[in-house]
Amino acid sequence: MTKISPVSDLRNYNSVLENVSVGNPVYLTVNGRGKYTIRNIEDDEEFEKAKAMLRLMSELNEGRRSGEEEGYISSDDVRAHFRDKRL
Repeated sequence: MTKISPVSDLRNYNSVLENVSVGNPVYLTVNGRGKYTIRNIEDDEEFEKAKAMLRLMSELNEGRRSGEEEGYISSDDVRAHFRDKRL
């Protein structure tokens, strides 16, 4: 069940933190509007992993699209590019 509390409840933060668990964040409101989220650290780590995975998937998709539109380069050209970078 979604837990929503006014930010003023943080005056007694222990009672708010008791409601936070893995998969169950507490949403804090200011003037009746959602403003903040308190999440368990495990949820935060999973969220960051998901963001990184989406970023990677987006970059891979962009590379595939670029290869299809502009043509792919050979593995020899890739090796030569990185070999030149080391020098």
